[in-house]
Amino acid sequence: MFTVTADLILPSTITGSWPRPRWFDVSMWGKPLDTCMMDVRFREKFQDAMAVVISDEERAGLDILTHGDYHCDEDMAGRSWHHYPLQRWAGLEGDYLQAEETRSEWLKYPPGTLLHEIYTGWRWPRVVDKIEHRPLDYPKIWRIAQAKTRKPVRFGTCCSQVMSLFLDIHTAKYKDKHEVIWDLAVAMNKELLALRDAGCKCIQVEEPCFHFMANTFGKDHGETKFMIEAYNREVEGLDDVEIWIHTCWGNPNMQRVREDTSYAASIELYLEHAKGDVWTVEMKDRGFKDIELFERFKGDLKKKICIGAVSHRTLQADRPEDVAAEIRKALKYIPPERLIVSSDCGFGRQGCNREIAFYKSSAIAQGCNIVRRELGLPTTYVPAADPALQIDIVPKS
Repeated sequence: MFTVTADLILPSTITGSWPRPRWFDVSMWGKPLDTCMMDVRFREKFQDAMAVVISDEERAGLDILTHGDYHCDEDMAGRSWHHYPLQRWAGLEGDYLQAEETRSEWLKYPPGTLLHEIYTGWRWPRVVDKIEHRPLDYPKIWRIAQAKTRKPVRFGTCCSQVMSLFLDIHTAKYKDKHEVIWDLAVAMNKELLALRDAGCKCIQVEEPCFHFMANTFGKDHGETKFMIEAYNREVEGLDDVEIWIHTCWGNPNMQRVREDTSYAASIELYLEHAKGDVWTVEMKDRGFKDIELFERFKGDLKKKICIGAVSHRTLQADRPEDVAAEIRKALKYIPPERLIVSSDCGFGRQGCNREIAFYKSSAIAQGCNIVRRELGLPTTYVPAADPALQIDIVPKS
């Protein structure tokens, strides 16, 4: 069900996370948001930081905004993206290095590499009892953000099946990871329904594992099929919400975690078997590899496709003309009414600095306007590109 994009053609957005202002130096570290909000310093900084990210995104000219993932802790390589729910749900306890024997083969890298430092340094709770939902305060976080703008705020959260990669089982309540993944999906579903009930009309579930699974095991393998079932359980009942399925190839401290990045084995899974309305795909950092796969769906594309037109891994701020060129590539295979333009992934998670994120985002909005003009479509006002609103105006001699 299209809600926020129902009447938009070539809308601009970003994936989710946003670099923090330097003064936003507080984190929750596992405490409930309500507890943290009793601290007047946290309360002021958290609300002001949310106003900043909304202001930055509006000034950049984006059509659909995000809350910047500012509820996540400022921790090593963005661990809190996974960790925030795991710290708060019942059945999970402690903070441990994951055992070498149980770490996924996908997460093993040679000593002397950044990914080795990240995946051996991250700590996780253990599964010690049945996993059950406890509130994550997503409705309150969304309300704080949405109250600061008239534009729609999309709320994104880590897919539950990704979290399972880091969990060791220390209880007889579970015989395998499938049971853990299913209970994680049920727990997240309760939170997403609460978010829907609060009024959020656009929810993004980030990084289901189908593309990784299909590349490793094949699209018809039992592991792959189970992940699809678990994902669909996670978004069950959200029929009146626009669901975005975000996929990329990793973003801990801006790093790609796999070299086999083809969507060929998973495109039908995402387009035809996964519940949702928008599928986001990493394109810019991969040289638009696989964009041609959409050609055979062009006449019957039920989901909208959100392409990454700027990379979160490079520090060169893209020009609007660069983004427009990438949009034109995509339009050869995806009709304009089915195309959304974004970043490959988020700019936070110990990623790039705020100024670069801002100008990459504004390039997305301006690039969309360039192509809209070419197609005879209405454009979006971009304050950052308004000559009268520049910070420094050079006087005429």
